[in-house]
Amino acid sequence: MPLQQLPDLTALADLVRMAACEELLPRFTRVTQQHKADGSILTEADLAIDARLKSLLAERWPHIAFLSEEMAADTQAQLLQSGDQLLWCLDPLDGTSNFAAGIPYFGVSLALLHAGQVQLGVIYDPIRDECFTTQRGTGTRLNGTQLRTTPISVPLNKSIALIDFKRLSPGLRNRLIETAPYHSQRNFGSCALEWAWLSAGRGHVYLHGGQKLWDFAAGSLMLEEAGGMSLTLTGEAVFVPRLEARSVAASPDPELAKHWLNWLQSNG
Repeated sequence: MPLQQLPDLTALADLVRMAACEELLPRFTRVTQQHKADGSILTEADLAIDARLKSLLAERWPHIAFLSEEMAADTQAQLLQSGDQLLWCLDPLDGTSNFAAGIPYFGVSLALLHAGQVQLGVIYDPIRDECFTTQRGTGTRLNGTQLRTTPISVPLNKSIALIDFKRLSPGLRNRLIETAPYHSQRNFGSCALEWAWLSAGRGHVYLHGGQKLWDFAAGSLMLEEAGGMSLTLTGEAVFVPRLEARSVAASPDPELAKHWLNWLQSNG
């Protein structure tokens, strides 16, 4: 899609930052929670920023359709069936469990989809005031500064791995614990920010057993445009414009990503 037909990325980032600062920060540490049908946590803040961004996006770009994590699955599926339309894909509060527990690691993730691809994305961390932006073919930026990953100087066995264990198969999970190929492991609890941090070179390898579209849409383009690499555990591209969960194996360093995926496939 020609760049002039896309929303202005700076204006979009400003809109996301404003909504997060006005809807999330005042509610942080002062929020009630409930549970959705799938067991995940839902807070007042999720709904407030979801409604705010839906309204702001419609006011500024009324021709673009809107899909959110908080919508019913049948509505999400209907929106994705029209693959040629411009479509926002929003995770209004990624890291809700952290937010509800008072842990300052959560963010907003917004992507624009068109013709089966992510065209641009914004991931905003309101605690650190870090706004990661990306546009296909033009790179990834953090608060306006271009990001470009560099080869990682440590081998896999000396690496820091960001891993969400709970969605992995029992066999792979046990082998990672018993015969870890990395030096040490972290899990921060927000897929969107983990993608953004990888794009900034924070962490060496990454593994997640099952992310949804709104978890990886903006982040997958962000890492790609910064020079990193991500694949599913079966070696496919992570991004597809569908609702099923996708595994993620990634690294800011494409060569390290290949070594990581080879180990995972050999031990999966």
